[in-house]
Amino acid sequence: MTPQQLRALCLSFNAAVEEFPFNPETSVFKVLGKMFALSGLDARPLTVNLKCDPEDAVRLRAEYEAIVPGWHMNKRHWNTVTVGDLPDRLVRELVEDSYDLVVAGLPRAERLKLDRP
Repeated sequence: MTPQQLRALCLSFNAAVEEFPFNPETSVFKVLGKMFALSGLDARPLTVNLKCDPEDAVRLRAEYEAIVPGWHMNKRHWNTVTVGDLPDRLVRELVEDSYDLVVAGLPRAERLKLDRP
């Protein structure tokens, strides 16, 4: 997966936006103001921080060398994923899971807005 493909994937979700609150090199992808992915898209290797269920986070770290505790994040809830070392399908699933976890934590009224076409 290329940086452009990762950006397009993150922006493909309903109400997803890209912001640069830290510096111009770090893309922060949010849904309704809440972060679900963070990446330095120009960095090599390409990595992305993704939110993850704590039990899944531990399992994924044990299963894949390319998945480690989230760098500069709450290590219980975030993983850093080295994109090029994993199948694209798995990366897509992890990004989608991160988005879904963040949406699940939004107030009900905001979640309902996302379901509208």
